[in-house]
Amino acid sequence: MPPVCLVAACDDGFRLWLRYGTIRPLSHPDAPTVDRIDSQGYRANVGIVVSDEGGLVLLGGRVGQQGWQFPQGGIGPRESAEEAMFRELREEIGLDPADVRVLAATRGWLRYRLPERYVRRDSQPLCIGQKQRWFLLQLTAPKSRLRGDTTNQPEFDRWRWVDYWEPVREVIHFKRRVYRKALQQLAPSLPAPPPPVPEWFQQRSVDPNA
Repeated sequence: MPPVCLVAACDDGFRLWLRYGTIRPLSHPDAPTVDRIDSQGYRANVGIVVSDEGGLVLLGGRVGQQGWQFPQGGIGPRESAEEAMFRELREEIGLDPADVRVLAATRGWLRYRLPERYVRRDSQPLCIGQKQRWFLLQLTAPKSRLRGDTTNQPEFDRWRWVDYWEPVREVIHFKRRVYRKALQQLAPSLPAPPPPVPEWFQQRSVDPNA
């Protein structure tokens, strides 16, 4: 069977080839880049959903905190979203491109605003939230490859594998709507159908900012 390629055009001109489960910028290494913080105050960021062979997804526990979240991080001024994703993958959980297979990416930007108490009004340019591009990866290497000590300032000191929809309940409240949207968009690209959507998933009480 010949390769089947899907071209996805996003609102910032970022274009991807999806070929046999891999995503690449069309014009790499001269892929379109994005500003670190845009004119509306949103910082460009990538989020990473890593799935195992059974459809569970990886959550990391923040160093010195009780919170759990997916790996994520900022996009540099001269980085494509895919380049930032692979850099963050290595920095936060110790995985290389050869350890994963890229299954999908979300359409356009997914945004969340920071609660006012987290906005640093004295910093310039002012950042009021994040705009994110999310990637779904399948782990193809042994789970023993996961590491949290590849940088001097690790993001996570523990991790666990959870049901596909569970991160929406685990993450801090102001990120829940973005998590919900990202998981909904990425679910059709899982190798196996995700578990049924739980009753609590769309409840307002799960996301007070929805």
